[in-house]
Amino acid sequence: MKTYVDPRQQELIEFLESLGIKVSRVPYPPHGTVEEGRLLRGDMPGTFTKNLLLKDKKGRLFLVVAEETQSIDLRTLHVKVGANGRLGFASPDIVREILGVEPGALTPLALMHDRNHAATVVLDGKIMNDDQLNFHPLINTESIGLAPIHLIQFITATCHQYIVVELDT
Repeated sequence: MKTYVDPRQQELIEFLESLGIKVSRVPYPPHGTVEEGRLLRGDMPGTFTKNLLLKDKKGRLFLVVAEETQSIDLRTLHVKVGANGRLGFASPDIVREILGVEPGALTPLALMHDRNHAATVVLDGKIMNDDQLNFHPLINTESIGLAPIHLIQFITATCHQYIVVELDT
């Protein structure tokens, strides 16, 4: 029996492979929180991430990628990333409209749907030396692992800007 793959997910996998990035998917049951996901994902190696789509006072979007337990101070983050005023969470409708994913499946891999390059990617410097970073491949019932250099390659190939900042200082 052949496993069903969502066409958008298949497009993502093909895009990654066209960049020379080998993709290995690890499935697990649906979940609603990071804590639940931790219990369900098993022994997959690498750093698991949390991804936040934030918006500044002028509507500029920032996709923050950090280690899943990293605290992020929204009161001061705007200074580090060059935002116009404090950052707040983008609405679920904006997540769906701009990145084409449900909020619980937010991932930098959804940048391939941001055709207008509305989001600037903010990468936590702390994770950029890790061997593997794990992300949802557009759905929250799987993870795929990428080396940080492959994440940068993907972001660049989607024509998005990114910055690396230390979130814990």
